[in-house]
Formats: sequence, C-alpha cells, structure tokens
Amino acid sequence: MITVTGATGNIGRTLVELLAGAGEQVVAVSRQPQPAAPATGVRWARGHLGDTAGLRPALEGSRALFLLLGGELNTRGESPEALLDAAADAGVERIVLVSSQVSATRPDSPSHARLRQFEDALGASGRDVTVLRPGGFASNAFAWAETVRTERTVFAPFGDVALPVVDPADIAAVAAAVLREDGHAGRTYELTGPEPISPRRQAAALAEALGEEVAFVELSREQAHAHLARFMPEQVIPGTLDVLGLPLPAELTISPDVAAILGRPAAPFGAWAVRNLSAFR
Repeated sequence: MITVTGATGNIGRTLVELLAGAGEQVVAVSRQPQPAAPATGVRWARGHLGDTAGLRPALEGSRALFLLLGGELNTRGESPEALLDAAADAGVERIVLVSSQVSATRPDSPSHARLRQFEDALGASGRDVTVLRPGGFASNAFAWAETVRTERTVFAPFGDVALPVVDPADIAAVAAAVLREDGHAGRTYELTGPEPISPRRQAAALAEALGEEVAFVELSREQAHAHLARFMPEQVIPGTLDVLGLPLPAELTISPDVAAILGRPAAPFGAWAVRNLSAFR
C-alpha cells in the first residue's frame, strides 16, 4: 500500500490515478472531501502534514509515502522528525518528497525554508528517501485562465524570459516510478520540461490550442507584485519575481531526469495546454 498526501492537487490527483491503474492499493490523503466515486483500490482519508497524529491511521500498513507540502509550506507546522517517527512506527519503508529546484538554487529564499527543513530531516534519517525538485510548473498558467476566457488575453511580467516549465503530470509519473521501483534511494532528481518557454510563447501555445488569437500584455514588476500580493505572503513575492525575471543559470538548465526515469521525453507546454484546454475556453 502507498500513502499519497496532497491527493487532490495537480500532482497528487494524477499520481493516485497512476498508482491505482498499476494495481497498487492507495490511501489518498487530502484536506478536501473524497470524490463521489473513488477509483478501485483507493481509500480516501482527511488529513494534512501539519497534523502528524491525524495522519497516523493513513500510514498504517503502507510501505511507501509520498510527501507534498501544500498549505503547510509557508507555516511552521509540526517538525518533519515527528512525521518520520510516525512513518517508522507504521512500517513505512520508502519516502518520496516533492521539494523545489529553488530550495537548492536559492538557499536563503524564505519561501522554501520549510522544504529545506524537510529535505535536511529526510537526508539525515538514513531512510530510503528520494527528493524530487521540479522547476516552475506549466500549471501556473491556470492563473491566466479567467482573462483568457473573458478577454482572450494573458497578463504577465517578464514576457520574454524563458524557463523550462514542467508538466505536473510528469512529476506525478516520476513519483509513481520512484515509489514503486528500487534503485532511487538517496537520489535527488531535478525535474524540468524539455525546453525553455517564455510567457509570451506560452500565450501563443494557448492561442494555437484554442484556435483563436490570444493577446499578451506585459506587466511591470510593480504591477506583478501587486497582483501576487492578493494571494501570496508578502515576504515571498520578491523571490518569486526574481526567479521569473532574473533566473539563475541552474534554473535555466534543462534536466535529463524526467526522460531518464520515464524512458520518454518530458512533455512540452503545448501538450499541457491541449490537455487542460477546457479551463481556458
């Protein structure tokens, strides 16, 4: 059995489907209520990583655990050591953590301190642990969905700064492989898309998928800051904008890890856009 936290998100939802489709018994943990008809082999449990005691029943009998920090990312929460103890008590043998590329490239970034805390604790545990460090998500483009639907326009800063964004479905596929296969213990995998793509080119890819023109309007850094402040803690906004507008060489690098693990190329942004087109119609 495999326990998946963050089971209703862009990564977790797909991961649950992949594991169940491979015949695994899955405990899907989320803050949200379970779907009306969960897939065969899937049991849903309410919980989150900020409540280790509440997670213990979801860990019982599992051989592997997938960790995705959601609402706990920017909160203190319980110590990762408490979660490790609970996993050990339940007999969990393997842990896969989704961290972030930025946790390594910008070690002083306050927005990723919680992820670094988990990485450090897992690394010091001596357990069968694998860390996944994705770059920017293709699904961040969902932030443009409303204006694409209503105005056929994308508003974004740094229009021509290209980053190799990764499809969350590829992150889920890598996680499924690492959770089920031997040979990944102690490894850290950088997960990116197959090519850098700028916000302007992402808008063009959405236009191609829709078969209609989509305009691109470039925001200033100040305008972008004001927009992010609607839903993002103030202390993490400057670092986020630095990644988007002033990426470091490591953040521009295309990693071979997705292809190496899956035996196929990472999916391009255009494929993500086609698969999620209903959000932009």
